[in-house]
Amino acid sequence: MKIKLGIAPIAWSNDDMPELGGDTPIEQCLEEASLAGFTGIELGGKFPRNPGITNFLLNKYDLKMPGGWYGAFLRGRSAKDEWVAMQDHINLLKLVNADVFVFADVSGSIQGDQSRKLSTRPNMENAEFVEYCKKINEISNRLNDEGIPMSYHEHMGTIIQTENDIDRFMDNTNDNTFLLYDTGHLLFAKANYERVLKNYVTKINHVHCKDIRKNILEKSLQNDLSFRDSFLDGVFTVPGDGCIDYEPLFKILYENN
Repeated sequence: MKIKLGIAPIAWSNDDMPELGGDTPIEQCLEEASLAGFTGIELGGKFPRNPGITNFLLNKYDLKMPGGWYGAFLRGRSAKDEWVAMQDHINLLKLVNADVFVFADVSGSIQGDQSRKLSTRPNMENAEFVEYCKKINEISNRLNDEGIPMSYHEHMGTIIQTENDIDRFMDNTNDNTFLLYDTGHLLFAKANYERVLKNYVTKINHVHCKDIRKNILEKSLQNDLSFRDSFLDGVFTVPGDGCIDYEPLFKILYENN
């Protein structure tokens, strides 16, 4: 099994809060990523939306782009309308030969609102959830036809956050709908992240290795902080600096190719 290791521009700056590292040029991110030994870097707000320029920068530093975040509003849109909104992102990712389309639904998300507590994240009742998954199936089929499969990002503060959300989502979606497995967001959502990996390893096509500082996680949950206050406090960190044990996770990934 060959694992390709990439990094994301969020290691240098935050797209939701440009004041956090917004003055760091994209060339610095790319140069440091390459020097650190990474072979890829995800799309971020620092990248130009021109695929020619982006390809030039990637080639200059011998990096590949595995994919990039797309913030959808599918909950309140038709699949047709969302597909139209996705076109610029699809075209960019295809032209840089990305592997996956990272899809996250930010409809009503609390992640960027510092005034909203973790407990106020959006939820869907069962009937709406089933209809939502039908729309996801339509979009994932179209993405598959485009050669850039969906990688659905479970994410704190969104409609797909908890382990139960993931179970319902995977039960109601088709074979072309894949999951982005994010260790940090899963633990933050109080999920059994090892069990999630075991259950869905064959449907996971992209992995984000975030670690969690346990003391800050406990503080965030106990005090029902906002998501933004939680990450400003430092709830997320790099692998090996927090409380997540990666050895069994990599073993599962290795055994399942």
